[in-house]
Amino acid sequence: MGRWGWCGATALVLALWLSLGAEAWAGTVDARRLLDAYPEHLDRIDGNALVWKDGTRMTIDDGKTGKSLEQMLGHPDIDDMMAIPYRAGDAAKPPAPGSDPGRVRHTAFFTKMYGDCAKGAVSPHLTDITWLAGSAPQKLKVTRVNGVAAKLQAVSKELDALPAALRRHLTPAAGTYVCRPIAGTDRTSPHGLGIAIDIAVATSDYWRWSRTGPSGRPVWRNRIPMEIVEIFERHGFIWGGRWFHYDTMHFEYRPELLAPKT
Repeated sequence: MGRWGWCGATALVLALWLSLGAEAWAGTVDARRLLDAYPEHLDRIDGNALVWKDGTRMTIDDGKTGKSLEQMLGHPDIDDMMAIPYRAGDAAKPPAPGSDPGRVRHTAFFTKMYGDCAKGAVSPHLTDITWLAGSAPQKLKVTRVNGVAAKLQAVSKELDALPAALRRHLTPAAGTYVCRPIAGTDRTSPHGLGIAIDIAVATSDYWRWSRTGPSGRPVWRNRIPMEIVEIFERHGFIWGGRWFHYDTMHFEYRPELLAPKT
C-alpha cells in the first residue's frame, strides 16, 4: 500500500464516495434475501442464476459495476434492486443524494411474480380490503399474491388504533391498484402490481411537486409521523419517504429490503 497505508486508502475511497454524492453504487448483494422474502415463488440460487419454482432462471448479476442510480433505474439486474440499503426503523431524515432504496425494480422479476397489468394478468389476483374499517372505511384493491392484501389489512387495523391526530395522514387513501407507468417514465408502477398504497395526499410531499434547492436537486420534506411508517415497515412495506427522490405518501410491499438473512 506504500506510504498511504490502509487507513489512507480507506479515507481516499470514502472521500471519492462522498464526492459522487452517492450517485454510483457497486458490489454484490446477497440475493438469498429474495429466497427468504418470496419462498412460495423462488427455489434456489444456482451460481449467477435465481431459480424459480417452475424452473425459470434469471441472471442475478449482469457484470456491470459502478452503475449510476439512473442506470440502475433504467436497466437493473437483480442485484441492483438491493444495492442501496433500506434503513428501516431509522428516524425521518433527508437521505443522501442518489439514495433511493427500493426505487430500482427489475421489471421481469416483478411481472413474473405478480403479473403484467397491461396484459390483464394482475386483475385476477386482486381482492378488496377495507382501509381504516373502524374510523373511515374505504374499499381498496390489493393483490392476494404473497399475502399482500392480508398484510395491508393488518397494517390498516394497527393504524386504525392510532389517535385521530395521526389518522388524518391516512384518509382518504389516494389509491392502491392502478395500471400505469411511474410518472416521467415508461416503467410500470408498483401500483400496477397491486402491491402499493398512497395514503392521504393532503399532508404528503413528493419531489416532483416541490421546488429544487440551489444545487438543482430535490429538497427533502416530510410531514408523515414515524409511528405510521414503523407500522408499515413491520409488515414488509417500504416507505417512499426514505428516498432522496421522496414520495412520502407511498408504501409498497418489498420484504427483501427489510429483513436480512439470519
